[in-house]
Amino acid sequence: MSRTGGRLLVDQLHVHGVDIAFCVPGESYLAVLDALYDSPIRLIVCRHEAGAANMAEAYGKLTGRPGICLATRGPGATHASVGLHTAVQGSTPLLLLVGQVGRSMLEREAFQELDLREVFRGLSKWTAQIDDAERIPELVARAFAVATSGRPGPVVLGLPEDMLTDTAEAEDAARYAPVAGHPGTAELERLGELLGESERPLLLVGEGGWSARAGMDVLAFAEASELPVTASWRCQDYVDNRSPSYVGHVGIGVDPKLAVRVRDADLVLAIGGRLSEATTGGYTLLAVPRPRQRLVHVHPDPEELGRVYQPELGISSGLQHFTESLRGQTPLAPRWRDWTRAARAEYEATLEPSPGPGRLDLGEVVSFLRRRLPPEAILTSGAGNFAIWWHRFYGFTRYGTQLAPQSGAMGYGVPAAVAAKLVHPGRPAVCLAGDGDFLMSAGELATAVQYGVAIVVLVVNNGMYGTIRMHQERQYPGRVIGTDLANPDFAALAEAFGAHGEVVERTEDFEAAWERAVGAGRPALLELRVDPEAITPRATLSQIRAAARG
Repeated sequence: MSRTGGRLLVDQLHVHGVDIAFCVPGESYLAVLDALYDSPIRLIVCRHEAGAANMAEAYGKLTGRPGICLATRGPGATHASVGLHTAVQGSTPLLLLVGQVGRSMLEREAFQELDLREVFRGLSKWTAQIDDAERIPELVARAFAVATSGRPGPVVLGLPEDMLTDTAEAEDAARYAPVAGHPGTAELERLGELLGESERPLLLVGEGGWSARAGMDVLAFAEASELPVTASWRCQDYVDNRSPSYVGHVGIGVDPKLAVRVRDADLVLAIGGRLSEATTGGYTLLAVPRPRQRLVHVHPDPEELGRVYQPELGISSGLQHFTESLRGQTPLAPRWRDWTRAARAEYEATLEPSPGPGRLDLGEVVSFLRRRLPPEAILTSGAGNFAIWWHRFYGFTRYGTQLAPQSGAMGYGVPAAVAAKLVHPGRPAVCLAGDGDFLMSAGELATAVQYGVAIVVLVVNNGMYGTIRMHQERQYPGRVIGTDLANPDFAALAEAFGAHGEVVERTEDFEAAWERAVGAGRPALLELRVDPEAITPRATLSQIRAAARG
């Protein structure tokens, strides 16, 4: 059967199980849009390519399948690059399909032309351009395989405009199947020996192809031997935080007592994760290149093993295959029982916030949400100090309930919440955003209204770029520049979009406002006006400035 390149492409997406695609439309891929008209794939039209790419990244996090983003050439592709960076740093499968200038115009710097391979070389696992419509099934199948095999990540495919209108008689490819390694018997035996020799072990779970089953396997193994388990930066939902083995997350804003325990551990078993700057406290909790702790690093990509840290035992394995292998391990005699129980007690003590400055206390807001939200609720956030309260005081119990960019990208929360509600329409999706953070993707509130996804957005308004202001006061106390913000009335802005909007200025008013937002039956936004002094749960802005001045 002869098909256009646009039809071939859409048919391949369907073959590979795509049910939703996110886009900002562009004339460079009109043939693809026309093919989608008759396709069962649901097309979500966004207001900015960064929002579309972030939605695709969130989809990839939630499903383990590549999220699909379509963008036009030039500015469309570069706008989407922020989502690629987030996918790279979070090990998330994603496929960015970029409309490209016609093949006869390449290398002339035609209108919106980009050398995609050069531009996205460091932002993708693989970037290619499909110049022959007959090769679409081959290259799309390869894109899905690359995005999901080993360490998951983003792939970029360029689609020349004239190629998409060519016709070809190519056959459909078979559906992709991710490839992952298995741990060897000798490696598992050595792991058992190292654990048997340990006095102060610590498990650290992180990204790289996780699943709910992997989290349950790890906890079953840990609980049987009373091993303490920690989560990497923004991977707190990887294991049930209620487990007696869970002792907290290791990342930005780590509890000081937990940081000491990481340094004092004699064995760290890192299951997944890159042992990144955020997780290792700027590469200080573990020394580079040879940690003081005996390090066992399990990762699906052999190139990641030894990249920064030289492990005593490196295991190249798919994370689910590795955690399945833990099921048959004999429980160990827990010489470290007191070590684990003390770490758990320290974690539980951090869940109760201290009173903060101002009339609206974020700690109390999070405590209410911890009690009110069901376990399956999905929390999304971008970047900013506002997120520390949720990292510190909220408890995650199910995998796939925390969507946050390990890249530290602002503007992620709103599009991620939209994607979450599209993937799981029956589950609450709550976006936590700062004032500066929210305005980087506020336009996607229109997307939420257009598609009727009833997300709830909490905008923490302190009138500044809070994280930068905190660092500014630490390094240049009192010399404030570039961090103050003049904000709109966020509640009125939400109403203008067609969403429900309210302003909350006192802690005691939050619960009733929350219930009205949830009951609105449409997207809702609550603007939380907080005291600028409430910069972290542990210190006020004035205290940070005073400490810097000595």
